[in-house]
Amino acid sequence: MCGITGITGSRIGDKEKAVRLMNECITHRGPDDDGFYTDEYVALGMRRLSIIDLAHGKQPISSADGRYLIFFNGEIYNYRELKRELEGQGQSFKTESDTEVILRMYELEGEKMLTKLRGMFVFAIYDTQEKKVFIARDYFGIKPLYYFVIEGKIAAFSSEIKSFLKLKEFKPEVNDAAVYNYLSYQYNPLKETFFKNVFKLSPGHYLKIDLRSGQFEEKSYWQFKFEPVENLDEGKTREKILLTMEDSVAHHMIADVPVGSFLSGGIDSSIIATLMQKIRGEKKIKTFTVGFESLSEGVEAKETSGPLGTDHTEITISSKEYFEALPKAVWHFDEPVADPSAIGLYFLAREARKHVTVVLSGEGSDELFGGYNIYLEPFARARIAWLPRPVLKFLSALPLRGSNFAMRALQNLEERYIGNASIFKTDEVKKLWKGPEMSRLNLDNLYAKAEGLSDSTKMQYVDINTWLVGDILAKADKMTMAHSLELRVPFLDKEVAELASMLPDKFKWRGGVTKYLLREAFKSVLPESTRNRKKLGFPTPVKTWFNRDREDIYEIILDNEYIKSRLDTAVIRQLIEDHVSRKRDNSRKIYLLLMLALWYNTFIGTKSA
Repeated sequence: MCGITGITGSRIGDKEKAVRLMNECITHRGPDDDGFYTDEYVALGMRRLSIIDLAHGKQPISSADGRYLIFFNGEIYNYRELKRELEGQGQSFKTESDTEVILRMYELEGEKMLTKLRGMFVFAIYDTQEKKVFIARDYFGIKPLYYFVIEGKIAAFSSEIKSFLKLKEFKPEVNDAAVYNYLSYQYNPLKETFFKNVFKLSPGHYLKIDLRSGQFEEKSYWQFKFEPVENLDEGKTREKILLTMEDSVAHHMIADVPVGSFLSGGIDSSIIATLMQKIRGEKKIKTFTVGFESLSEGVEAKETSGPLGTDHTEITISSKEYFEALPKAVWHFDEPVADPSAIGLYFLAREARKHVTVVLSGEGSDELFGGYNIYLEPFARARIAWLPRPVLKFLSALPLRGSNFAMRALQNLEERYIGNASIFKTDEVKKLWKGPEMSRLNLDNLYAKAEGLSDSTKMQYVDINTWLVGDILAKADKMTMAHSLELRVPFLDKEVAELASMLPDKFKWRGGVTKYLLREAFKSVLPESTRNRKKLGFPTPVKTWFNRDREDIYEIILDNEYIKSRLDTAVIRQLIEDHVSRKRDNSRKIYLLLMLALWYNTFIGTKSA
């Protein structure tokens, strides 16, 4: 695991010095080693967190003839199987690393090799003969890659945006369109980042850069699809889920360093920890949980860790510690992500890194197997959809519990669902925003690709392509890498995803239960209290923390230069007042604005947070 950086072409001066400065900026991603390559066309760098083949995995690794070289960030879990296949074809290897396997496969097959990889990755391969760079990102976007464009040409790329701040040619400017969308989504769903002229390489895509002409092409090589098979046998599928997950966890445990697991007490992390302990045998695995003052998850986590006999560690974070850590977390995030649980992950990773170098976690299960409670909404909605529209309009206008549900029943899915989080609604954003006219990201293309699927499965598809990569995986990568900890996600294994894509609705949702067949698959493995537990995550008590004693927090928001120039501060003041007087819960909106203010103060503004 590591981070990679690169300068392409001649738009950046003194490439060798510049790439070293960029690389130094992401030392936390790989404190064990670094590596560089420079010629007149390119400068490439990497930071290494040693996980596999500790002695011989130094990068870059070159092909036997010296034509190709590779810088790699990630892990390929089936590299041993792939290596054996190549050796059977007469290929030989200098190292025991997965990096060399990727390079050899690319030499033989080009980009066609990408769909054979089982893992998380971003890698850059330089063809020194043709003067071309090939960069690929994994299927779901577990690992990040950003690129900086000058006059339509890629000038630099990196695992983290902050690297570009080291380039004198990079002038950080706020991308208003990203902020506008962030207000609704709680993260930036656009391809262009919060920084103008900085873009994300999309999941399941690769980049080809011609260094002589400066031209580049970004192309999709893989796209997840739901293709439900209605006649699947329930018993056989249940057994296959168990075996496929066991195989995935075993592959994700491959490492030459200590491996542990996060454990929230919910079903996803409990599945991971249980399978790890089964694979490990008598040797206890290390598990880790975080809680917040009176809102600790220790009881739920211990219901799993106790019977399993894991070596369990629980930490509790105070509100003071939480708010003090926010500026550091914002710096590591690069773009604001207004998910309060991310800071819990920051502290959890810090503690886990004292004991292990790699952790496994349950991200991706909800999106693939249908775990969010909101996926049940279409089933409930169907019960009242038969009512005449005038009746639904009347019910939606009543100041009663359930009126909001009646209002949503009046809307099509495409109108009401933008993903798992929706902080400021469309009319609220228009009221709040006073900057240049903007529009929210149009999801019509995603909904078109999910045509023919049930509403609940469409919601899954939207989340996989937006929420999963923009929020869930962003916080997983940034908050763990902040402490040089590698996080692996067995649910987002290619084999697991293929199986999940075939599940019909009846195997995902039944009798008001989410992830029905996944729960059934582990019926004889997990404690009943764990198996039937609703989604937990790492809940954070921001609702109670934002009270009248937090004037320091509200001042950061209201005094922020960017917020004053683009948002209506009178509206914000009312939001705060309504919250502290307990008229309504505006904690998530306040938190979103706080993270925006801290981001601006950290990367753009003249005031410090």
